[in-house]
Amino acid sequence: MTKHTILGRVTRLAKARTHTVLDLAEDPRQVFERLVRDYTDTIEEAERAAAAAAADLRLLRQDQEEDLRAAVAWAARARDTSRRADVLRAAGNAAAADRFDRLAKVALGRQVRAEREAADAEPVIAAQGDMVARLKEGLDSMRIKLTELRSARDRAAARARAAEGAPGGTGGADVLDPRGELGRFEEKVRREEARALGRPEPAASPLDDQFERVESLDDEAEVEARLAALKATT
Repeated sequence: MTKHTILGRVTRLAKARTHTVLDLAEDPRQVFERLVRDYTDTIEEAERAAAAAAADLRLLRQDQEEDLRAAVAWAARARDTSRRADVLRAAGNAAAADRFDRLAKVALGRQVRAEREAADAEPVIAAQGDMVARLKEGLDSMRIKLTELRSARDRAAARARAAEGAPGGTGGADVLDPRGELGRFEEKVRREEARALGRPEPAASPLDDQFERVESLDDEAEVEARLAALKATT
C-alpha cells in the first residue's frame, strides 16, 4: 500500500503527521532519521520531477500555440482560395473554379485538423499543469516539515529517552505506508471503546487529537454523504 509515484509520495509526506509518529515511536531517534531521509530523498526527486514536468508543460503549450496559429493560417488560405474560385466562376471558367474550391476544402481540412489537435491538447495541458502545481505545493510543505524535523532533533531524542521501556509504539513507522496510519486509527477506536464502556480513562496519547476531524474541508461534504450512505445500509 506504500505510494510509488513521486506525486503520491509528495502528497503523503506533505500531509503526514510527523510529530504524532515521533510521539508514538519506541525509538524516536531511529524514526527521526528515517523521516529526515525520506523527506530529503523525496524532495530531491520531486524537484527533478517538477522541473521536468514544467518543461513538458512549456512544450505542450508551445505545440498548442503552434496548432492555433496553423489553424488561423489555414483559414486564411481557405478564404483566399475560395474567393479566387468565385472570381474564376464569375468569369466563366468553371473548371478552374472547381479546382480552387477543392484546394479551399483541403485548406479547410487542415484548419479543422489543427483546431482539433489544439483542443485535444487542452485536457493534457490542464492535467500537466495540475501536476506541476501539486508538486510545487507539496514541495513547499515538505521543505517546511523538513526544517521543523531538523529543529526538533533534540526534543525528539529527549522524548525517546523518556519513553524507553514503554510498551507499544510505532517502531520504524513508515509515513509513506497508509497501513501505519490504519494501525493508529484502530488504536484510537479501542481507546474510544474503553471510554464508551466507562473503563478507567486511558492515559493521554498523541492519538487523542489525531483523528478528531476530516483532514480537508474540501472533502467534508463527500464524507458526510458517504456516512449517510453507510447508515442507510445498516
